[in-house]
Amino acid sequence: MSNQVIVEDKAARFLQSQEKIQAPYELDPELCLYSPQDNMDSLSHPRIADWIEFVTERYMPPLPEGGRKVLLMMPCTATKPYPFSTEHRAINRRLHDEGFRPVARQPLAQELCARLGPDDPQELLDVSILSDGKGTYIHRAVISEPMALVPYETITGYEGKPSPCHAYDDPGLFEKRGNAVSPWRGDSTAVQVGPSKWAWGDNEKRAYVEMHNEMARLLAKAMERIGGFYDARISWVAPGLTHRSFVLEKGARKAHGVPASKKVAGRNLAFIGANDLLPDPLKITCLPLAEDCTDAIARLAKRLGTTPDRVGSHWSRGGANATPLALPELLDVLVENILEKEDA
Repeated sequence: MSNQVIVEDKAARFLQSQEKIQAPYELDPELCLYSPQDNMDSLSHPRIADWIEFVTERYMPPLPEGGRKVLLMMPCTATKPYPFSTEHRAINRRLHDEGFRPVARQPLAQELCARLGPDDPQELLDVSILSDGKGTYIHRAVISEPMALVPYETITGYEGKPSPCHAYDDPGLFEKRGNAVSPWRGDSTAVQVGPSKWAWGDNEKRAYVEMHNEMARLLAKAMERIGGFYDARISWVAPGLTHRSFVLEKGARKAHGVPASKKVAGRNLAFIGANDLLPDPLKITCLPLAEDCTDAIARLAKRLGTTPDRVGSHWSRGGANATPLALPELLDVLVENILEKEDA
């Protein structure tokens, strides 16, 4: 795949989107969302509308009896299905190394499993609930726009229907990338500021706030329905990014480096997070914390034989084509929280 995103040519950009979907799964061309306005429009698309109704009103998690149950919410990824992404494979590999195994056999397509590395266990692409055999169960899910919440076992199908969650591409809310625009839209106010580099106008900014807050509302609605089934609800999402902003309540935003509002046409429009709408017993824990990252950077520097100020790209890319969430030093934090290690 080309590293340069083609912005102006919709047909060419669609071809780039197709490359993100791993065969035998296929992209739905109607689910390519390149701007905040595309995101808002998608909420009325039949496949997305039915999905949202399913996850907020009809879905029930297939949880086992007894034990400690953890809902682990990870960020969506450009690669679909998510478990094949570098980031999810690293997280799931760490859980596997800690002794967690699927409680049921629910692998992704064999064609995809065959493309795992020679040292990768096939369980990395199994989407069922995990157990460590000692009473702890991990139910994995994904925080995603425009889906809000995607339980792992529904990534490829739900209620006898193909899931939209392996068939879409949505880079449309990532303003800093400079390509989250749809210049062919009549309501586009984005301005080109360089080769394949665009700045959002008021319409993009306003639609971003609207979409952000709708994702927070829907995530809260899903948690109101199923959150009480879990002993812990953990969102494992990169610091400062949109997926974390969907979760955080107003009072926690500054500490997490997440903005509380966005200026649109001279007005500050406030962001809300799912935790603003949830009662304390159902709130979601956002990890890693800032102090976790500081400590992880120090330990990463020691492992690399350098100083914390020189781990830059290795940290930001998770040691490969991922994010810091995939680094062993941060995954230590995740495991400690899942297992509630009092002596950690």
